[in-house]
Amino acid sequence: MTRTLTALSARRRHPLAVVVLIALALLLVGGLYAAVAPRPAEASTATGTADDIQAGKELFLANCASCHGLDAQGGEVIEGSGAGPSLIGVGAASVDFQVGTGRMPLAQSSAQAPEVPKIRFSQEQIDQMAAYIASLAPGPAIPGEDVLDVSDVTAEEVARGASIFRTNCAMCHNFAGKGGALTGGKYAPDLTGVEGKYIYEAMVTGPQSMPVFNNNTISVEDKTAIIAWLTQEEEFRPEPGGQPLGSLGPVSEGLFAWIAGIGLLLGCSVWLGMKSS
Repeated sequence: MTRTLTALSARRRHPLAVVVLIALALLLVGGLYAAVAPRPAEASTATGTADDIQAGKELFLANCASCHGLDAQGGEVIEGSGAGPSLIGVGAASVDFQVGTGRMPLAQSSAQAPEVPKIRFSQEQIDQMAAYIASLAPGPAIPGEDVLDVSDVTAEEVARGASIFRTNCAMCHNFAGKGGALTGGKYAPDLTGVEGKYIYEAMVTGPQSMPVFNNNTISVEDKTAIIAWLTQEEEFRPEPGGQPLGSLGPVSEGLFAWIAGIGLLLGCSVWLGMKSS
């Protein structure tokens, strides 16, 4: 019995025991991290057919490769001209947003690509280019109707969407989504009348100065609630502060009170002065 206990004690104190324990602990921690680590939201590969991808590649080479490179790897600066960024991994949603809103192809170099009402491509062509870019690497997909349908969103969910918007977006887009100025000639665009699909795509792709709000930051349900609030008619939005005055912000009402109030006081003073004389 004594010899057995001595042998077991010697094995427990073997010089490699510590190394083995550390290796097992690292394997355990690595496995747990792989199981619970957050994954990129809505990463997807191409959803179009081989013909769509080929047609999209041809459209890309004819209209986009001069800035973004022949393989969408990003263009080169030539004689001071700006280079388009790499499109590998941006996903189909980025293509649908940029091309669908007329921001791309960029007409001229500027601080920010403006939205252009007249779109150069049909939706079929946009889908083909999106399929080609999505085939290069996984990225955010074009949202489906299941997340864009706001017909069943309740009033409580709309109110939650308004709260989330004002917490995460109002510092740039104004508390009512009317847009605002940024630095360096850039600006946050007015979201009035913007299609829900493009609002969703902007949140998951982060165009230009906008940060990316993936599903780990703002859930799909909350994105739908934000879209529901932004796309409903303005007359149905509550204005707890009174008259919105163009949704310029809380300063507008105070400014109106000062101008109207002081003007009224000045008018009364002049009238009283004229009466006394």
